[in-house]
Amino acid sequence: MPMPAEELRTHLIEAFPDAEIVIDDLAGDGDHYRARIVSAAFAGLPRVRQHQLVYAALKGKMGGELHALALETLAPAGD
Repeated sequence: MPMPAEELRTHLIEAFPDAEIVIDDLAGDGDHYRARIVSAAFAGLPRVRQHQLVYAALKGKMGGELHALALETLAPAGD
């Protein structure tokens, strides 16, 4: 069963309450998304660690309800 974009957003906001989040449904099927997440939580972290934090926020749904997620993670400018 696909994951609605709002459910994805909810998981991300819970983990990164300060974040600016933009989600695009790439295929219109609720299984393939692109997310741009700007959060102070990513400051000073390598990209791999940033992505690990996002996957942890999804609580095991990646690869199940959520088939594909292209990520762009950034710290706010100046951080």
